[in-house]
Amino acid sequence: MKSDLFASEHLAQSAAATPGMTLQNAKSVKYTVNGEMLARQGSMVAFRGNLQFERKGQGIGGMLKRAVTGEGLALMSVRGQGEAWFAHQAGNCFIVDFEPGDSLSINGRNVLCFDPTLAYEIKMVKGAGMTGGGLFNSVFTGTGKLAIVCDGNPIIIPVTAQSPVYVDTDAVVGWSTRLETGLHRSQSVGSMLRGGSGEAVQLMLRGEGFVIVRPSEVTEAVANH
Repeated sequence: MKSDLFASEHLAQSAAATPGMTLQNAKSVKYTVNGEMLARQGSMVAFRGNLQFERKGQGIGGMLKRAVTGEGLALMSVRGQGEAWFAHQAGNCFIVDFEPGDSLSINGRNVLCFDPTLAYEIKMVKGAGMTGGGLFNSVFTGTGKLAIVCDGNPIIIPVTAQSPVYVDTDAVVGWSTRLETGLHRSQSVGSMLRGGSGEAVQLMLRGEGFVIVRPSEVTEAVANH
């Protein structure tokens, strides 16, 4: 049988000698498991080998792991030996390699999977009050890899002390943890076009670092698991 479908770039290769994650392609991550790893519940699209999947939704520890991904998204642990593939709604996947001293604040909706060697802590975004968007973000630290998923091609915007950046709360993916956060209120352009008088609220980031933004304000309807 012949087809471009069977081109080498689409073919899953044999198991990697070194455990861990790699990009299968722009839309999916392959993880060679030898022990344990953690992933967004429901993100596994295929696996082979001797793997067990456990929901992280029970008990106090499970509650914390559930909260890390926010918006009702739970985590699952994957244990054993084998390979698993992860994706989410054909979003673009990126792997962030953490070295000692690195830290990143990431919105839970953008977490795909990560090494168990990474530590994470759920933090309320300072100054965010009770608005939507990146209200509770997870701060990842330690050594290891984190796979994130982004709706569209991300925009990386440098932030300097002289030039704070204002981001739609539904579009922000993550930012350098050393940045200060706050809320900025402005007249909503959309509201003005419709003849209304509502205010729009942006997340303000200031200091030295960067912010990751997705080119979409669409929020997902997420069911609790």
